[in-house]
Amino acid sequence: MKNFGIAIHGGAGTIRPSLMTPEKEAAYKKGLNDALTAGHQILKSGGTSLDAVEAAVISLENCPLFNAGRGSVFTNTGKHEMDASIMRGDSLEAGACAGVSGVKNPVTLARTIMEKSEHVLLCNKGAEEFAQQSGIQFEPETYFHDDFRYNQWQEALKEGVIQLDHSEGKKFGTVGAVALDLAGNLAAATSTGGMTNKKWGRIGDSPIPGSGTYANNNTCAISCTGHGEFFIRAVVAYDISCLMEYKGVSLEEACRIVVNDKLVKFGGEGGLIAIDKQGNISLPFNSEGMYRGHISNNDSAIIRIYGDN
Repeated sequence: MKNFGIAIHGGAGTIRPSLMTPEKEAAYKKGLNDALTAGHQILKSGGTSLDAVEAAVISLENCPLFNAGRGSVFTNTGKHEMDASIMRGDSLEAGACAGVSGVKNPVTLARTIMEKSEHVLLCNKGAEEFAQQSGIQFEPETYFHDDFRYNQWQEALKEGVIQLDHSEGKKFGTVGAVALDLAGNLAAATSTGGMTNKKWGRIGDSPIPGSGTYANNNTCAISCTGHGEFFIRAVVAYDISCLMEYKGVSLEEACRIVVNDKLVKFGGEGGLIAIDKQGNISLPFNSEGMYRGHISNNDSAIIRIYGDN
């Protein structure tokens, strides 16, 4: 039997049961399950890994609980600047957007950039202009307004700091998906609203192929969530693929080396989701928790939030 599977994440960081009400925990798990189901339905019906990761990330972008799409945090000027990327493992084609406002689903814009332009990464007003010309759906600012996010921003403004998604400890707000389809093709996608109160058009690792997102049919597909500056410097997603391709280590071992050794040594916190060409899945993180879930073949969905197995 040919293996297929999907894994998703909704961010990592200081995520403890003591910071979560039962109602909020149930809501997060429903959001993760909805995204997993959206992607898995495509895979089990013979659809592509590319369609599956886009569908899963769209579901997460549409859920205001996650810092991407509708749930994106506020910048220093009270706007929403979103980043996303997508990559296919068969051709190594990739598309990405950075610093876009008003786009309902940045992951769809990233895919359109990959498929309909001659470029990999478009940013700011140029990316928005391309999106409009391509018929990408936009929403008004009110669509992206969330009282919880607004209060985070007000608190950050008062303290004059840049915050990582929420004030009760650190949370690296990003969403992502990786998948292997029945044809043996891998794909990965990542989307984020960035950091609360961010200035100067700051961009993290999410829209950068090789740092926050990577897919290669010879090795694996990766989507990262963490302190983006560290993930950029460590070229995390590509590093895992390289360890597998050039040193012959397993997906699990490559993830351990990068997430729990290399990143930790120079202060990088966060995690990632990964799937290899055999369908093995790894979800490592060096923070206290990570919103995550996965389904292999037609097994039941497994969803976790805290630092449990």
